[in-house]
Amino acid sequence: MDTNQDLPAIDSHRELQIWITQNLKMLPLPERAHGNFFEECCYVILHVPQSPKATQGGSSDLHYWIGKEASAETHGATVTFVQRLQEDLGDQMVLHRESQGHESDCFHSYFHPGVIYRKGGRASALKHTETNAYNVQRLFHIRGRKHVSATEVALSWNSFNKGDVFLLDLGKVMIQWNGPQTSVSEKSRALALTRSLRDRGPGGRAQVGVVDDENEATDLIRIMEAVLGCRSGSLRASVPNNSVSQRQKANVRLYHVSEKGMDLIVQELATRPLTQDLLQDEGCYLLDQGGFKIYMWQGRKSSPQDKKAGFSRAVGFIQAKGYPNHTNVEVVNDGAESTAFQQLFQTWSKELDGKKPRGKNKLMQAKLDIGKLHTQPELAAQLRMVDDGSGKVEVWCIQDFQRQSVDPKHHGQLCSGNCYLVLYTYQTLGRVRYILYLWQGHKTTIEDTKALNHNAEELDIAYQGALVQAHVTMGREPPHFLAIFQGQLVVFQGSAGNGGKRLPISTTRLFHMQGADSHNTQTMEVPARASSLASSDIFFLITKDSGYLWFGKGCNGDQREMARKVVTVFTGHNMETVLEGQEPPHFWEALGGRAPYPSNKRLPEELSSIQARLFECSSPSGCLVLTEMVFFSQEDLDKYDIMLLDTCQEVFLWLGEGAGERKKEAVAWGHEYLRTHPAERSLDTPIILVKQGHEPATFTGWFVTWDPYKWTNNQTYEEVVERRPRPASAISEITAEVHNFQLTQWPTDNKGGPSTLLASRDSQDSPENDPELGLGVDGKNPSKSPSSHCSSSVVNGSLPRERLVHQAVEDLPQGVDPACKEFYLSDSDFQDIFGKSKEEFYSMAKWKQLQEKKKLGLF
Repeated sequence: MDTNQDLPAIDSHRELQIWITQNLKMLPLPERAHGNFFEECCYVILHVPQSPKATQGGSSDLHYWIGKEASAETHGATVTFVQRLQEDLGDQMVLHRESQGHESDCFHSYFHPGVIYRKGGRASALKHTETNAYNVQRLFHIRGRKHVSATEVALSWNSFNKGDVFLLDLGKVMIQWNGPQTSVSEKSRALALTRSLRDRGPGGRAQVGVVDDENEATDLIRIMEAVLGCRSGSLRASVPNNSVSQRQKANVRLYHVSEKGMDLIVQELATRPLTQDLLQDEGCYLLDQGGFKIYMWQGRKSSPQDKKAGFSRAVGFIQAKGYPNHTNVEVVNDGAESTAFQQLFQTWSKELDGKKPRGKNKLMQAKLDIGKLHTQPELAAQLRMVDDGSGKVEVWCIQDFQRQSVDPKHHGQLCSGNCYLVLYTYQTLGRVRYILYLWQGHKTTIEDTKALNHNAEELDIAYQGALVQAHVTMGREPPHFLAIFQGQLVVFQGSAGNGGKRLPISTTRLFHMQGADSHNTQTMEVPARASSLASSDIFFLITKDSGYLWFGKGCNGDQREMARKVVTVFTGHNMETVLEGQEPPHFWEALGGRAPYPSNKRLPEELSSIQARLFECSSPSGCLVLTEMVFFSQEDLDKYDIMLLDTCQEVFLWLGEGAGERKKEAVAWGHEYLRTHPAERSLDTPIILVKQGHEPATFTGWFVTWDPYKWTNNQTYEEVVERRPRPASAISEITAEVHNFQLTQWPTDNKGGPSTLLASRDSQDSPENDPELGLGVDGKNPSKSPSSHCSSSVVNGSLPRERLVHQAVEDLPQGVDPACKEFYLSDSDFQDIFGKSKEEFYSMAKWKQLQEKKKLGLF
């Protein structure tokens, strides 16, 4: 690469900038060409986040993309450029290596509705205009569930298979052929990409036809056969899905990388679960995520030589391990780690990575301002509260596989041996909404859980699918659940009696209260012994004849005030207030004697600073596969999706209206996600099911913007196809041509028939095309090809002039199109008769072509 070349100007106000290697230099691509990648090229992509809420931590992302046919020289020049750009941008940047067809989720998140892989090299990629944009014929293979890609493939039926979508682009007509084994969501996403290609074309005027059933789309199939030839034999089977499952991603290994003399030392340090303190700021570390992705972490005090060698070391590690060359590489700097990297560790603290503390959580700063929750969904999401819990509450206890209504006097008095349904009804923006909490005690059985889920589904049906279902485990209740009971949630050991009423206290029992407000206070029964006490909290000791309210030395006034509210639960017991250190002898006797217990002040639980992540869920081979939307928005929620939103404290599963039977797997997917998480997440993390159109503020607040009316009149894929404007003009015109052609001598080797049915279109009305659509294979202009003007089974240049000039239609050889007689002349005969080459002739206006053919006896 030209090392004297100045680096391109970086516009910090542009979110996405792309360059391409050209003659050992980097040239910027116009925005209209973004998303198109030519396989002989290498590209550099810089993403500079513009919205802090929408980023993975505020750092920039620098990617370099390698086409599968890129030369070593092109590749090397791009690496050199990236290294210089990396030095110029500094440490607040994440570097990614991307290989064609194996790009990271972060890369794909820039390009909606998908990326397009084109044949050809630099000349094709940089070409901006084309004289006749309609005279194109190309076939795209469209794949992907959420991150969609369209790859240009050979114009042949051999390229097709049963499980994917294919797009035949003929300039004025685009035919989307859906394989018989494709899902509705795949068809829908492919159609979005097809329409995007159409809209970016010349005036967006191409007609789009869709083949879902070949028997019902005979005209479109006839056009396809005119271009591709008659199909012989059956289609190939579906291409196996090579998506990496969550189980594979759960296998993480951390290595320390150092040099000893001329040798590179790679030493394994730890496996799952990893902790942040393993990363020392003077060192460099490799993190291998199941061979799927390699991270290189560089400490802030590591040497410039180590940082410069980081990427090459990661590539060397891949080669030493025998991993595929396309294995993704991400180089992260200390303090600028991506969210994906941070979540590979059990906890991640900004204080440990050198950044200033973020301050106390808003929940701890001030009293909850309920009035702001309805107008500030972001606050509702952070606090995990839709309101103050003052709405309507109904409670059922699951007993004998049925739900038994619980008397309001006993709401909030739950038993560890039971499951409960808690239905909360509230209003927001004039609309009634519901949250159904499915609470499960630690001592319940599998049968109890099944009964809980079954009764929840019955309620959901009764409420016409409007319930948000929150699966909650004892001890991990979200703040809003606690607020429903105004801080008076008390969990008793054992099972409830009839009607869910807790049994009378007949023996010595000890209850541990934690919290200082109505939305963070809960009381749990613990073993009745002195070692269960803690100086930082409050305890209730209940005996058959008396009771004690015990205040630890570390508790504050708010805690004591809440304790006086909770104590009312224990009615019928004469409660005596006891301060730590002033306990009467009967107190210790009830606990079986004195014993050591924690006396340190309990530190508040550290809230994770990691940002929320959004994934699409699928299970193509029985194992959970997640596709991440890195810079996510509401637009990423499609009605055919099941999406997983991980906020660290909760896991939301969003169910699209068109997700069908897969909705039944959602809760199981949520559990599998927690079970296979590299950081070994708690299996008791709340899992919340949210249905399209019934999203609570605790969910919508994680999105940059949210349109509550987006789902109004939302069409299904079938409705979109059915209601699209009928492609009467272009498709009907081409169909008529097909009917008139003599198609009796198609090749039988499945290599395709006449390749240019549409080329006889008028060229004078074709506007200039955008570079992403108007480029032929290898950068050639399709309109210049002499074979792009007629369709026949007779080979170009195969007939002598005497069999074509001044011959009537009935006297022409079989397979010759009478409208394009000149096509069958040899190049020398054509030059002799017309006085010009075929290329020159076909570049003329159509009316001039006809005029000359009439004069020369070839009309």
